[in-house]
Amino acid sequence: MRFQAIAVYFMANERNGTLYTGVTSNLVKRGWEHRSSVIDGFTKKYGLHMLVYYELHETMDAAIHREKRLKKYTRSQKIKLIESVNPTWSDLYESII
Repeated sequence: MRFQAIAVYFMANERNGTLYTGVTSNLVKRGWEHRSSVIDGFTKKYGLHMLVYYELHETMDAAIHREKRLKKYTRSQKIKLIESVNPTWSDLYESII
């Protein structure tokens, strides 16, 4: 399945581990970049290779607005959101390619 919509997503290094919140217009490509550590930065430094949550939006403006709201969530709120759709913290990347 190819995603054409804009995605807001969380990457993690393990269950209840370090989290990264991002937004992208190409979730498959961006997920691969995180998993492959091809771009220096936070996700490479902390080994955030698991796509544990994503949601799709019709516009970049809507996705950026949602990303900003999610970044203000407490850690426990983020974990609750992840576990509402992915209780086992499975890596969802394979389900989107």
